[in-house]
Formats: sequence, C-alpha cells, structure tokens
Amino acid sequence: MLDVETVEAAYWSHRGPAPLMASSHRHDDLEINLVLEGRLDYRFGGAPVSVHAGEIALFWGWTPHQLVGDATGTGQFRWVHIPLGEVLAWGLPDHDLGAMLLNRPVVVPTAAAGRDVESMLGSWQRDFADDGAEVIANLEAQALVRRLLRHHRDALALRAEDGHGTADAMHRVIDMVRFVVDRFRDPIDVADVAAAAHLHPHYAMTVFRQDVGATILEYLTRCRVAESQRLLATTSLTISEIAHAAGFGSQSSFYAHFTRACGTAPGTYRAQLREGPRR
Repeated sequence: MLDVETVEAAYWSHRGPAPLMASSHRHDDLEINLVLEGRLDYRFGGAPVSVHAGEIALFWGWTPHQLVGDATGTGQFRWVHIPLGEVLAWGLPDHDLGAMLLNRPVVVPTAAAGRDVESMLGSWQRDFADDGAEVIANLEAQALVRRLLRHHRDALALRAEDGHGTADAMHRVIDMVRFVVDRFRDPIDVADVAAAAHLHPHYAMTVFRQDVGATILEYLTRCRVAESQRLLATTSLTISEIAHAAGFGSQSSFYAHFTRACGTAPGTYRAQLREGPRR
C-alpha cells in the first residue's frame, strides 16, 4: 500500500477544524474523534464513514483511513491518539477489544459518556505533556472507552432484536464475531466460525464481510495480532511462546502476519514499547 502513510504511535490530542488528508494513513493507536459541530467524512479501507455532531468515534488507527472532508466547512472537532500498547494493558474484555478491531469505527452518541467529554479530552491534552499527570488521563480514557463500548454493545443487541428482515443475519454475524473473539487462541478456521452460527461457510463469509468489513480470516488474524501485541506489552514471554499463546500455528506465520499488520517485527515492537510512547 504505497499510498498509505505510516505515522508513529504517540499520545496526541488536538482541537480544531478538520484537516483534509491527501492520502490515507495509519498508526498503531486507539483514535478517538469527538464531533462538536459539523460532520467528519472518512474513508476506511475505501468505504465511506460519517461521524455527526453529537457523536464520538473509536477505532484502531492501523486500519488505513483518510479524512476527506467536513460537510459543513465550519465544524469543530477533537482528536485523541493513545498508543495501542497502552490500551492493551487496560485488560479490556475480549468482546470490547474485538469491537475496536473491526474495519470501521465504533460510533456512539456523545451523551453515552454521561459527562462533559469535551472538557475531559481537553484536560488530556495537558496531561499528555506532563509525565506526572499522564496516569490520570489514562485512567479516565480507560473508563470512557469501557463506557462507550458498553453502550455500543447494548445498542447492537437492541438493533438485532428490533431489526426487520435482517435480524436473523445480524444475530448470526454477532454469533460469529463472538466465537472468533472467544476462540481465536485455538486452531479454528472458517468452517468452525460458520458452524458457530449454523451457516454454510460460503454464506457465512459473505454476510460476515458485509457486516464486519473484513473477511473471517482477516478478522481472526487481527484478533491474534492484537493479543500478541498485548502479550508483548504486558508479559516477559518469549516470542515463540507469544506466537503459540496468541493462536498462530507457527512462529513463521506469526512473524509474517505481525510484521504485515504492525509494520515491524515482534522483537522490535517490544523494544519500542519499553522505550515508551512518544509525546
């Protein structure tokens, strides 16, 4: 992907109008977008996504994304980046981590946070510049992310229950995502995932990609890579032990998938984490 710029992971917070991007970029951070006024228009892996005023979006920044415009031209927004290595150390439930690893953002009403998010995110901008206060921002960020993901999970379940015509398909996709998130450490394949939703593998692959924005194998690999990132960040396990614990069938497969997803080898990734994220 020669037209995708790779940006270094770092703590970052900014408030202002939308800067248009000439091309897609990616970065190994959790990105939080808060739309105060206007509308943000993105492309995620080529697919259009809009985030409206009164909404907040969460996503893993490694999915190539491009900000293509502010529909009003007068919008105000706030962006936050938190290195994924820090986020993985929070110990989020697998189902919440799985939601963030989809090929599109989790978008929820800002009101779901139950507090003045704009002021809180503004305080993080100051905290990120102060080593002594950074822990406060991290704790608040973890609480905010957990709260927003819980709202997203509840809303998705309600949507599936209230849907017309597509409710059964949505329930089955949810079943497949849950199966992958629960079992990605095991030697599972497409047939296993399809069987969890009582679907033929070909149909399962079609509806999964339509709803999730990635193939079953892509999503399975993404979960395994994220788990390996967490283990590299939070344990002293060897590379071969991490490859096995994260569900990769061989160390060579682990190296290939990890390097492709993260842009660096596992050992280098761990060394960079120990140096600490850039501010």
